[in-house]
Amino acid sequence: MKAIILKEFGNTDNLIEKELPLPVAKNDEVLIQVKAISINPVDIKTRKGKSLGPSLKDEDPLILGWDVSGVVVETGSSVSGFKIGDEVFGMINFPGHGKAYAEYVAAPASHLALKPENVSHEEAAAATLAALTAWQILVTHVNIKAADGVLITAAAGGVGHYAVQIAKYLGAYIIGVSSAANKDFVMQLGADEHIDYATQKIEQAVDNIDLVIDAMGDNVDPLLAVTKKGGTVVTLPSGGKDMTENAKSKGVHWHHYSVVSNGKDQQAIAELLANGKIRSFVSQKFHLSNIVEAHHQIESGKTKGKIVTVI
Repeated sequence: MKAIILKEFGNTDNLIEKELPLPVAKNDEVLIQVKAISINPVDIKTRKGKSLGPSLKDEDPLILGWDVSGVVVETGSSVSGFKIGDEVFGMINFPGHGKAYAEYVAAPASHLALKPENVSHEEAAAATLAALTAWQILVTHVNIKAADGVLITAAAGGVGHYAVQIAKYLGAYIIGVSSAANKDFVMQLGADEHIDYATQKIEQAVDNIDLVIDAMGDNVDPLLAVTKKGGTVVTLPSGGKDMTENAKSKGVHWHHYSVVSNGKDQQAIAELLANGKIRSFVSQKFHLSNIVEAHHQIESGKTKGKIVTVI
């Protein structure tokens, strides 16, 4: 099979197409013929040796990628929830070695869900890491309630555009932060208010927020300032300044959050997709052989919705 391996950490020149043997599914895994994968900022950070890089440095071959949608072609002996021919999707082995940049991937059955019939493989692949991040923060981690105020930075981006839709589904009052160019998009997703980060200061525009989902991580102080006492600020990017003490002094909870593979959560996303409660906005598609271009697009920091790679 064709796969994209990372020969060493660094720039995109280190992403090399190579022929590899088919993966062998373990007892609790299924073998998937991959139809589409999704690219995320963590892919770029790991390629550079950051994020998951240190934990994957001894893998040989090292294959990036965690978000897949495809068709089951083989099932392990202990797998009962899926059969050959099923169309499935999920974020696999995160955090760990996902190996999704390939024509075939062996994936734990417990990390997958059936792909809704009304959703394409590209749309399904998009609704994995980013959608799961939004779901796990809003439902599992914070458990927002109807009418809670939720502020979402980078609301037109990967995590952001799912977070707006899921928060709307849960009945929250949503303030989306993006560029002016993406205002209409953010409002159509379900935001109740919009803040243009270029012309408005967040701390002057809103107050008394229950939850902030911060996909930027570069200026957290204004977000703490607009969060009510007892509220929560969740920052997605790894690294950056530790805001624990600043938050504590304001009576606010702050921490980084990293998504984890979970088939039950993925099933919840599948149901929302099937019922039309959320949708994936795929702004660009690339072929696996053009994975370098996909990485460059993510590195631009200007991706609207999601980009996917088809096999």
